[in-house]
Amino acid sequence: MRTVIQRVSQASVIIDGKVYSQIKNGILVLLGIEESDTKEDIDWLVGKISRLRIFNDDQGVMNLSVQQLNAEAIVVSQFTLHASTKKGNRPSYIKAARPETAIPLYEQFVKSLEQSMGKSVGTGEFGAMMEVSLVNDGPVTIIIDSKIRE
Repeated sequence: MRTVIQRVSQASVIIDGKVYSQIKNGILVLLGIEESDTKEDIDWLVGKISRLRIFNDDQGVMNLSVQQLNAEAIVVSQFTLHASTKKGNRPSYIKAARPETAIPLYEQFVKSLEQSMGKSVGTGEFGAMMEVSLVNDGPVTIIIDSKIRE
């Protein structure tokens, strides 16, 4: 699983002209799932994301997590995070999981993050054409890949 985590002062997902999810202070998680991903990837990523200290404390140091602040989150599935641009100019998405694999893993990821945070998490709609907007706070953008645990 590959994620792009953005600290936001606000974010929303619009589908068919209607607000589907919306948050204020928190994180927007773009989630790419590949065929080889498992529950172990979910558990590791959810733990890492919910405890990631990317919010400022009273001294202005990034020392607090989304959990500690009781902030909000939106998770949006994004297969294009697994684009391969190695050959030619048209990206290949061969590593991205097919819907029959990706949808259950996406839903599990969202449920696990909700349990870890102790609150509901906003989502997009898997496979839908979405307008995702955000105000990146900082800006702070972190990329985490469960296959490259750095």
